Amino acid sequence: MIVSHRLLKRLAALVWFFGAGHLLFKSQGLFAEAELLNASQLTTKLALATGLILGFIKARFLFAKLCKKNLQRIDGITKPKWWQFYRARFFLLLALMMLTGASLSRMAHGHYGQLLAVAALDLSLGIALLASGLFVFPRER
Repeated sequence: MIVSHRLLKRLAALVWFFGAGHLLFKSQGLFAEAELLNASQLTTKLALATGLILGFIKARFLFAKLCKKNLQRIDGITKPKWWQFYRARFFLLLALMMLTGASLSRMAHGHYGQLLAVAALDLSLGIALLASGLFVFPRER
């Protein structure tokens, strides 16, 4: 079944923003758990600030470019099918990243420093996805 390029772009945006929301929600839970283990607010705030800063840097210099490149690829598909909003290797990498993220989170439970590191990583990725998506997707019609 052939679909419109616009639908593929909307599906790509849906996956992009769902990933952002999931990572932001997950990082909030990890930061909360870290706070319960050690109420050192300075260290937690430093990890939070690091995640935010790295997220905006990743959004600007990496994720926005990846997002634009995928949208250009979608425009080049001659007979688009609904599953072509990302390449197959993207879905394989996504599955690998999800497994890695879940494993890191599981290993970090109960360890303050590891929780902050994984929380900052998840926050930076969530911010990068959100900021780059908000920059790129609304410009596509």
